[in-house]
Amino acid sequence: MRRSDRAILPRREMLFGAASAAGLFYFGRGMNAMAAPAMITRPIPSSGEAMPIIGLGTWSVFDVGDDARKRAPLKDVVRRLADAGGRMIDTSPMYGRAEAVSGDLVADLGMRPRVFLATKVWTTGQEQGIAQMRRSAERLRTEIIDLIQIHNLLDWRTHLAMLRQMKAAGQVRYIGITHYTTGSLSELARILESEPGIDFVQFGYSLATRDAETKLLPIAASRGVATIVNQPFETGDMFRRVRGKPVPEWTAEFDCNSWAQLFLKYILAEPAVTAVIPATANPEHMADDLKAGFGRLPNAEQRQRIRQLWESL
Repeated sequence: MRRSDRAILPRREMLFGAASAAGLFYFGRGMNAMAAPAMITRPIPSSGEAMPIIGLGTWSVFDVGDDARKRAPLKDVVRRLADAGGRMIDTSPMYGRAEAVSGDLVADLGMRPRVFLATKVWTTGQEQGIAQMRRSAERLRTEIIDLIQIHNLLDWRTHLAMLRQMKAAGQVRYIGITHYTTGSLSELARILESEPGIDFVQFGYSLATRDAETKLLPIAASRGVATIVNQPFETGDMFRRVRGKPVPEWTAEFDCNSWAQLFLKYILAEPAVTAVIPATANPEHMADDLKAGFGRLPNAEQRQRIRQLWESL
């Protein structure tokens, strides 16, 4: 028998924030909103809700506490994300003070209806999980969190049962599982195959580390699970490999003019990818990343050419 809503979380302590609403916003200032291109979106399979393909990760870079000087560029990063039509902001209690910083910035900018807040549960035991999610909701300053994921599969059976009840009670909109290591892709796939009702899976995937193309993405697509890609730049290592090298002219064929856009467009050309969440504290880097969500994406032949380019570097 399913527990009552009150047994899961008291209504007065429900996770904070109204359901996010999708919308189109101009890309860059001074542009005509009606004439501006829209960021590419993909549907969340379990609901059909449109998700813009470029989001924002907060690991490490948003762990700045109350330092106003360090928060200032992060506020601009969040503003640029939303103004370009991006929605997803992904964080975790594992990321130090990043949850609270994310919540404060979104609230200060008045952007809660325009963003999709995703966080994680990262503890053991049901009571500890509920307590942690209450704290996450308070830090994010929202009543209902859009997506709660089981971070790195820690005590995943306990948390998945709890999250299913919370979703049924309207206390969370979507539920998911995550891991960042290549070695965990098979376990993520196994869980997707055996456990119904999972809306999202998050994992590492990049041009440099392509295991997810065969080990997880086909399973997610067949099971109707949305996918979130983290570590698209391998924590910055990929840029060191191309330092001082120009982006090939042929990348203009799919509206690309930077290495960051090339790396992201390669990932996004995989139709089973719902969104990618590069982490940055630099507003200019955010603006560059966001451009990958507009225009053409590489076709199969162009993706193969990108792989050959990478191997030749």
